[in-house]
Amino acid sequence: MQYSLFPETEIQCSHKFPSTRYQGSKSKFVDWIWHEISHLQFHSVLDAFGGTGSVAYKFKDNGKSVTYNDILPFNAIIGKAIIENCSTRLSDSDIDYIISEHPGISYPTFIADNFKDIYYTDEENLWLDIVQHNISTLDNEYKKAIAWFALFQACIIKRPYNLFHRKNLYVRLMNVERSFGNKKTWDTPFEKHFRTFVTEANQAVFDSGESCSVLNMDAQYIPNKYDLVYIDTPYLNEKGIGVDYADFYHFLNGLVSYRGWEEMIDFQSKHHRLKRKYSIWNDKDQILIGFKNLIRNYADSILVFSYRSNGIPSINSLLSLLDSEGRQNEVRYSCEIKYALSATKSQEVLIISIPKSRKE
Repeated sequence: MQYSLFPETEIQCSHKFPSTRYQGSKSKFVDWIWHEISHLQFHSVLDAFGGTGSVAYKFKDNGKSVTYNDILPFNAIIGKAIIENCSTRLSDSDIDYIISEHPGISYPTFIADNFKDIYYTDEENLWLDIVQHNISTLDNEYKKAIAWFALFQACIIKRPYNLFHRKNLYVRLMNVERSFGNKKTWDTPFEKHFRTFVTEANQAVFDSGESCSVLNMDAQYIPNKYDLVYIDTPYLNEKGIGVDYADFYHFLNGLVSYRGWEEMIDFQSKHHRLKRKYSIWNDKDQILIGFKNLIRNYADSILVFSYRSNGIPSINSLLSLLDSEGRQNEVRYSCEIKYALSATKSQEVLIISIPKSRKE
């Protein structure tokens, strides 16, 4: 095992990665991750649980052929906007079109009709209905992806805790002294946030000279053709409590599935989350099987696991599983860090696993 300090810096790339408030983002760790694996010999890489795309973006910035994957549709769109996209940007006229209500169009009102007093004000809900419709009419897939990216980020930044995990618009609107949050940010108009995030996404677009692509699949079943697979599964802590990204960000998945949103909603929940689907990554009794499936599916690839020191399964359990598959493994630890919304401290961990076929 090797110990290495985590540099206290934000992501450093030749190109500018957009700001993010996504739960579990690796943006603060990405330079440390790259430092620990940059000596490995690989060209094609799969980011199997892509999330914000910060790690995939680092790979792209360093000339790798990157495939970004995430099972959540809205995340896959983020990957299309800043990983797959190599040249397309939104113009000022595009932005003006997207955020404007146009005469002669009968805009849908699903958000205004179904999410009153849950996440946003009445005026904001109507604005979201208009903008999602305008985005859906764009004919360029990368312009559409950038617009969705900016809308997602605007929605997140205006939410207490940056999540959609409960009905709590009242937290924004209460006239009280606050020990957390940023009321000025919450009250900033959607339009201003949207323009800011379009600018960030536009600045992030570049052509690495290598082919980059996006998938929206279950990572256990992606056909393997990659030199290296980076694996950052949803985190399950020592109490068996997981980070359910589908629940935390269900509103964003609803936005991109607008026409079918009503059939997807669990109307028994106060905050109108989507109907829950089983995930092996939130099942403490089955999660080790999920890791076994990944390891065997990518048997011929270098595997790099991002993990935490107090996760389930334990690091020793993962190492035993990797050893049983005949792989050569190294563990690298960052410094101790306290995560947002968590009362406990843990260390960020990398497990670097080399397959039999690559051993000397």
